[in-house]
Amino acid sequence: MYRFSRTFSCLISIRFPPEKMDKSSTLLVHYDKGTPAVAKEIKEALEGNDVEAKVDAMKKAVMLLLNGETIPQLFITIIRYVLPSEDHTIQKLLLLYLELIEKTDSKGKVLPEMILICQNLRNNLMHPNEYIRGVTLRFLCRLKETEIVEPLTPSVLQNLEHRHPFVRRNAILAVMSIYKLPNGEQLFVDAPEMIEKALSTEQDPSAKRNAFLMLFTCAEERAVYYLLSNVDKVSDWNESLQMVVLELIRSVCKTKPAEKGKYIKIIISLLSATSSAVIYECAGTLVSLSSAPTAIRAAANTYCQLLLSQSDNNVKLILLDRLSELKSSHRDIMVELIIDVLRVLSSPNLDIRRKTLDIALDLITHHNINEVVQMLKKEVVKTQSGELEKNGEYRQMLIQAIHACAVKFPEVASTVVHLLMDFLGDSNVASALDVISFVREIIETNPKLRVSIITRLLDTFYQIRAGKVCPCALWIIGEYCLSLSEVENGISTIKQCLGELPFYSVSEESAPTETSKKIQPTSSAMVSSRKPVILADGTYATQSAASETTFSTPTVVQGALTSGNLRALLLTGDFFLGAVVACTLTKLVLRLEEVQSSKTEVNKTVTQALLIMVSMLQLGQSPASPHPIDNDSYERIVLCIKLLCHRNDEMKKIWLESCRQSFVKMISEKQLREMEELKAKTQTTHAQPDDLIDFFHLKSRKGMSQLELEDQVQDDLKRATGEFTKDENDANKLNRILQLTGFSDPVYAEAYVTVHHYDIALEVTVINRTKETLQNLCLELATMGDLKLVERPQNYSLAPATSMQIKANIKVSSTETGVIFGNIVYETSNVMERNVVVLNDIHIDIMDYISPAVCSDVAFRTMWAEFEWENKVAVNTKIENEREFLDHIIKSTNMKCLTGPSELEGECGFLAANLYAKSVFGEDALVNVSIEKQTDGALSGYIRIRSKTQGIALSLGDKITLKQKGSS
Repeated sequence: MYRFSRTFSCLISIRFPPEKMDKSSTLLVHYDKGTPAVAKEIKEALEGNDVEAKVDAMKKAVMLLLNGETIPQLFITIIRYVLPSEDHTIQKLLLLYLELIEKTDSKGKVLPEMILICQNLRNNLMHPNEYIRGVTLRFLCRLKETEIVEPLTPSVLQNLEHRHPFVRRNAILAVMSIYKLPNGEQLFVDAPEMIEKALSTEQDPSAKRNAFLMLFTCAEERAVYYLLSNVDKVSDWNESLQMVVLELIRSVCKTKPAEKGKYIKIIISLLSATSSAVIYECAGTLVSLSSAPTAIRAAANTYCQLLLSQSDNNVKLILLDRLSELKSSHRDIMVELIIDVLRVLSSPNLDIRRKTLDIALDLITHHNINEVVQMLKKEVVKTQSGELEKNGEYRQMLIQAIHACAVKFPEVASTVVHLLMDFLGDSNVASALDVISFVREIIETNPKLRVSIITRLLDTFYQIRAGKVCPCALWIIGEYCLSLSEVENGISTIKQCLGELPFYSVSEESAPTETSKKIQPTSSAMVSSRKPVILADGTYATQSAASETTFSTPTVVQGALTSGNLRALLLTGDFFLGAVVACTLTKLVLRLEEVQSSKTEVNKTVTQALLIMVSMLQLGQSPASPHPIDNDSYERIVLCIKLLCHRNDEMKKIWLESCRQSFVKMISEKQLREMEELKAKTQTTHAQPDDLIDFFHLKSRKGMSQLELEDQVQDDLKRATGEFTKDENDANKLNRILQLTGFSDPVYAEAYVTVHHYDIALEVTVINRTKETLQNLCLELATMGDLKLVERPQNYSLAPATSMQIKANIKVSSTETGVIFGNIVYETSNVMERNVVVLNDIHIDIMDYISPAVCSDVAFRTMWAEFEWENKVAVNTKIENEREFLDHIIKSTNMKCLTGPSELEGECGFLAANLYAKSVFGEDALVNVSIEKQTDGALSGYIRIRSKTQGIALSLGDKITLKQKGSS
């Protein structure tokens, strides 16, 4: 049996399903680690002569150290039996072990036994094998104890001239690490000079890169001098060295912005490098240093070339992100490259295509619209081949892009609308819906295209097979068929698509059937007839004769093979479509009455329309239908029948004018909403009256290149317009400061929390309020939810009445409300026990992850049907106004209301609205608010949240539950 030395307890929080959210529980899990027994096994293996057993034992020891164990009893064994080993694997594991063990005591002094390893390290640095030397030098890069490193400095310097490049490159890194130690400059007084000398003679690319990095880190002036002395050779240097050069340029230009002109020339020369990584970094550096049109154009061209040359989809997405950033700040320059950007549509990846189209749509102008539309039309034609997967989805994206182009620039609508109408019968219903929505908007906004669109729609109407597309097409026919010929063609088209009447017939059968039994109580009945007869005695009497008659069974009449699409959809039970057919026929008949002088023709058409409507009602009420007609459709058809039977001018005005006016109002609101969104995206900048403006016209232009002149102009414009603005004002920063301890605690702590996409940065300010020095002060943090700590906590020493800042980084993996908790542990000189100060919990708000977004109603309904996670929150608020409550929910959830203002107008006691937001992880959050005002004035109803993942649905529901009661 193992002896257990430590006991660990793990607290696991259990989350119940939504219906049991009010319950919570904590499970205590007991976990023991048998350190002494394991240490004994490791010790026995290390003392043996088996090399493989020693390797396994060292791996176990390293794993224990990584898990937080100390195992000090193994140190002497490793010194005696592992240190003399010549095996390379064992030596490498030994260095890992020495890197992980504690080398100082509680007061920060080096342990005496650490001196034992110094001689071994010196021997390794002089070892004849270059691998042993190299790994030992790499180990020295991780040592922070000056007392251990100091005796080894002569040996390190000797390795700078070793014949093997592996040793030299690690020796340079060791010199750099030692030089950066607190007293490192005293150990290597002339280290920069030695490295500079080695750099001038070094031929190995990696060693040369390390030497230049050392100068950049420790003696920036020498690195700059070397760079400027070898400007002509920079393009021939190794890729890794060029990357360090770019890093140096960014650092120098940040501290000395006036000198960036001479460095930009170096960057532009590196744009022709062979390495894609160097070219990408050059473009990014160029954008960060200069806003001159020449520099931005060169960077954008570089990104476009990389887009076409790289095959990795992730790389392409990153490049598109960079182009999107350039688009937001330098749109005028990006407009010139729109065709180069659209060439990326050749990629089969849908995400790349979608992002490319989003960028291109924001770069459309009157000058390039024709080229863009022509290119999009070619892509649409390519999707008809059917060779690639997901052609339907790609076609839908192209149709939406063309729709956006036609809305912005109506003059191009005539060149695309007829091409797109060929896809009304597309098997992809979403694509066909986009086409018919596009046609509906274009026919209203472009009156000149009305005749051609109506003619084409009537010719292709029979191709439409989707039940969701037909109603919209019928509405267009009913609203925009204005002339006599158009109205007659519209009625004729509908009649042809409906086929012959009736929709079902009664077929006679010799035998009773189950259906006939449902229609009548019995399947047959006795039919009696009476006639007078003369009896035998000569008197008159009446004789009854009975015969058995068989009832008939109704069956659906499918019609001929050429029967239209409307008939097929009606026979499947789509009576909503039947109601739309009735409304369309009613509008066409009312308009025919206005344009047709012959009343006979009008009455004939009215009779035919009434026959169609009655036939649809009979079908809906017959057992031949898959399901009976719904009440709404039934009432709508009956209303149309009554209207055709009793026509009047007031009803004509409502049916022929009001519907169109409502549609026009909807389009106007949509355009207004798009303009507001565009205005919101535009960055508003303000300049202070006393901001410095440096007029370059008054400066000497001697020695300045054209690029420097352009850059100076752009800087002046930015200062004049106030574009140099801070990312966040002081008020917002104060709102993000959280107090972690009390004012009476010996250690006061507060945190400034910054949430940036996938990272949470904590800047914790710790103040020692005691009169003693706090030793081994450690900030221990833990997380709940999908949060993960990046770094292990470090120990610090804090003098009396002083403060320090401790930074911690946390990775976020999903949109869920997380909790960060922990404590501060420290020791004092008087008390050897560790003191603990428990910190307040830091709740990471879901609002930091989501932002308002916009999607179409069709996309919203599609996602609402697909998403499986739903959280239903009952309305419980003191707010009595429906609109006020909706505004409060929108503000509290940071979501966008998709329901238009006109749809929310009026006071009817009911309100329904859709809200939408998107998280930084690409997750969609859908919310439906449905509320009703009760007789006592209180609001009741439900707020339903749907998402693809459970976390966002639950977190958003918790947020709404807390916030819906109103501001308090």
